[in-house]
Amino acid sequence: MQSLQKRSYGMIMLSLAVIAIAPGISIIAGVLLLFPAFQMIAGKSAATFPRFISARPLPTRPLAALMQRAVPVLRYLEKIVHPRWARPLAAIRPMVGIVIALLDAFVVLAPIPLAQVLPALVIALIALAYLEEDGLLLSLALLAALVLVAAGSAAAWELVRGAKWLSTH
Repeated sequence: MQSLQKRSYGMIMLSLAVIAIAPGISIIAGVLLLFPAFQMIAGKSAATFPRFISARPLPTRPLAALMQRAVPVLRYLEKIVHPRWARPLAAIRPMVGIVIALLDAFVVLAPIPLAQVLPALVIALIALAYLEEDGLLLSLALLAALVLVAAGSAAAWELVRGAKWLSTH
């Protein structure tokens, strides 16, 4: 990770977001996504994991199969994504970290099967935009994140209201 330096956030978040799309392991990837998100909020220049996590070996066969399916999509996206508005990216790093943490809450806590897919895709878009220093894509991805968080919050609020109504009737 030391060799990645300023690109470490983008690479780690993109890898974990692609893994978080898969059912079953999305919770683990979601929890791991919290580390770079909180480091972005704290203003650290590069992402790191605690030693008890970084010292563990990864199961390479399933991860390689998942990443192999993601590579054609990422190659297609690389044709569209390119550096635009590179300057503001460092300045908004804490805000991006907050948005990643909010979306990650949906990845980890969503009670509905496959509900983690959309937030993980938006995290992947944010990570790709951050990695490629594409401010336009980052703006669009942050707007998508805002819509997703608003919709998820509204759904959670209505669920609470419905439960409260059921308990009184």
